[in-house]
Amino acid sequence: MAVRKLNPVTPGQRFKVVGQFETVTASKPEKSLVKGKSKSGGRNNTGKMTMRQIGGGHKKKYRVIDFKRDKDGIPATVKSIEYDPNRSARVALLVYADGEKRYIIAPNGLQVGQKLMSGSEATPEIGNTMFLADIPLGTVISGIEMRPGQGAIIARSAGAFAQLAARDGKYAIIKLPSGETRMILTTCKATIGAIGNSDHQLERSGKAGRSRWLGRRPRVRGVAMNPVDHPMGGGEGRASGGHPRSRTGVPAKGYKTRTPKKESNKYIIERRKK
Repeated sequence: MAVRKLNPVTPGQRFKVVGQFETVTASKPEKSLVKGKSKSGGRNNTGKMTMRQIGGGHKKKYRVIDFKRDKDGIPATVKSIEYDPNRSARVALLVYADGEKRYIIAPNGLQVGQKLMSGSEATPEIGNTMFLADIPLGTVISGIEMRPGQGAIIARSAGAFAQLAARDGKYAIIKLPSGETRMILTTCKATIGAIGNSDHQLERSGKAGRSRWLGRRPRVRGVAMNPVDHPMGGGEGRASGGHPRSRTGVPAKGYKTRTPKKESNKYIIERRKK
């Protein structure tokens, strides 16, 4: 995967860096795995705005992704690698031996025509999903469950990966993308390999309009507001705003918001890097 820097023939293209689509092999999604997706505009069920800076954006279709990989023991063939507007990673269309089709998040290096497997019979090869008890130590993994059968919730975005560091009894010790080291039950599943499209982080919009296509509205800085609107607002002239904090008064830059008595704290061996 590579990125492409555009020539500055217009102001919007001067700083624009876009991803390339050489890994994408299909232009239209699998019809049976596509659902409609409606926008909320940041409003709740009563019409009240509960999330700011959300609205507009291009219409999207949702691709139903198989995060559980629970079709164990049945081989599948990668039919295509496709673009998904709902996530930074690419998705791969699998066709199982019994004819069923499913989307998965495409790991780095996955090729069309490759055979994949999940469950205890799988081998530690790119794209296969295995139990943490069966994966060799030191393996790069992604799409990790936190509870058995829950489905992948860790390391799902473009370029993300974790590492299986050790095993201790019924727990596996995982080094997460954030730098956190934590214990997860060995009966949970994970996919071998890192998520693809790692150059996504190098992309640059180039213009404000591209954010609007993604449904992101302009964001006003707190220091530019009045005191009634934000804790950092007001002041004579261009005041810097004092202590950095959110609109609701929660301090920024290092303030810990995790509950000290959270039940899952006992599974964290080392906290994430600051």
